[in-house]
Amino acid sequence: MRIIFGAVAALLFSVSMALAQVTPDDGETGLAIPRFVSLRSNHINARSGPGARYPIEWVYMQKSAPVEIIAEFELWRKIRDWQGSESWVHKSMLSGKRYVRVTSPGENNLYAKDDYKAKVIARVEDEVVGEVDKCPANNSFCRIRFGTVTGWFPRASLYGIYSGEIID
Repeated sequence: MRIIFGAVAALLFSVSMALAQVTPDDGETGLAIPRFVSLRSNHINARSGPGARYPIEWVYMQKSAPVEIIAEFELWRKIRDWQGSESWVHKSMLSGKRYVRVTSPGENNLYAKDDYKAKVIARVEDEVVGEVDKCPANNSFCRIRFGTVTGWFPRASLYGIYSGEIID
């Protein structure tokens, strides 16, 4: 009987180890870590740890702002914002919809085409949030919608998109 129990225990252990092995880039959900998402609400409590019992460190007040998920624990996501601050938020407060924040200081040009020589169709202030339409492969521009205006913006001046990331 002990031999059977030992064999079953060893088998269960090896199966659980095999199931637990995921690539280092995958979180508990199986989605890539890190990854960009956006804030779902205008009022999101940022906590010091993964749970409602942890104290609120600050409150995010801008819906759609991009944040980067850098860790997962059950229903909680550790995020990093554009200023580098890290905190935990409940997963229900995050959206998979992609937004970006302008990081270049002052006014920035929004172009009609993905070229610095193209017509400037608008000027966008720093820290403004826009919705990602697409970021083609091998292109230093992304097509972004700021309110009712859509145009091409330099990828290097945006927080919320990885270098070389393709979004169709």
